[in-house]
Amino acid sequence: MQMSNWNSEDEKLAVLAKGARSRVQANVGAALRDETGRTYASAEVAVGSLSLSAVEMVVAQAVASGSTGVESIVISPLTDFKVNDSDFNLVSTFAGSGASIYVVDQVNSVIDSRTT
Repeated sequence: MQMSNWNSEDEKLAVLAKGARSRVQANVGAALRDETGRTYASAEVAVGSLSLSAVEMVVAQAVASGSTGVESIVISPLTDFKVNDSDFNLVSTFAGSGASIYVVDQVNSVIDSRTT
C-alpha cells in the first residue's frame, strides 16, 4: 500500500466521501479533487436498470463541470471494498498517470491505495 502522497487535502476528501455516502444511505461514497483543486463528492446510485459506482458518479460530476484531470480520489465504503478494474480504468482514462485513489475505513484511515 502506497500512502506517501496522502495529505491534509486528501483528509478533506475522506470527510466529503463519507458525507456523500451517509447523506443518501449508500454503501459507497467517493470524493475527487481535480487538477485545479476543485472538489466533488457523490455516492453510488441504483435506479431501475441504472447502476453507477461512486467513482463513476464523481468522475461524471467533474467532467460535467469542465474538469480535465484528477489529483486524487478518496472512496469511503461501509464494508470491505476493493477498487475494481472498471473504476480504475475510468480514472486512468480521465486523469492519465499520477492520480491517487485511496480507500478509507470508517475512521478515515487509508486501507488501500493505487496510483494511475
